[in-house]
Amino acid sequence: MLDGLRFTLERGEVLGLLGPNGAGKTTTFLCLCGLLRPDSGSIWFEGRKLGGDRGRTISLIPETPEVYPMLTVWEHLAFVARSASLAPGWEPRGEALLGRFGLLEKRDALGQTLSKGMRQKTLVAATVLAGAPVLLLDEPMIGLDPLGQRELRDLIRSLREAGTSVMMSTHNIESVEALCDRLIIMKAGIAVAVASVAELQAQYGGGRTLEDVFLELTA
Repeated sequence: MLDGLRFTLERGEVLGLLGPNGAGKTTTFLCLCGLLRPDSGSIWFEGRKLGGDRGRTISLIPETPEVYPMLTVWEHLAFVARSASLAPGWEPRGEALLGRFGLLEKRDALGQTLSKGMRQKTLVAATVLAGAPVLLLDEPMIGLDPLGQRELRDLIRSLREAGTSVMMSTHNIESVEALCDRLIIMKAGIAVAVASVAELQAQYGGGRTLEDVFLELTA
């Protein structure tokens, strides 16, 4: 359950969403992308209130990577390209995304044959290809090997530079410190802090780590 959650996500910003298990992180994402209907409140994008159909505006990569078992890796990209009405000529960008995640050799592999990490990479590549201005990542590093995590971090940085707004839920403190411009720390459905890493460390005492601050706020 969420209680009075209110925040902004700026264009070209990476916003981290931290909290212990059950804090409401996934619920927040499901409300934002329209898969759950909140009891009250509203979601706005560039001055307009969003309705239930937000797929062209907000894309979600869920924590559990589910792919279509009988579609190949490349067919997932083609399906998204058609669903998002991408202009002709999207294929080179799709191939570049597959290459970035080491999936070119798997382009003709069926979804049901992919490992969890490969499924995660396929979802990331397909979702980024769609080009929604807001991207939600729910525990995106789970299942990725170290190289895949590095490539995803680099991709998030490039998306930020291109003006995409990214919101990322994670328990990985190192990823938060490396990527996030600001943080929302949640506890029991409530945002107990919304600030940058530096602001949090300054507010709760110099020399303390982000992990120390997080544990104090969510104890």
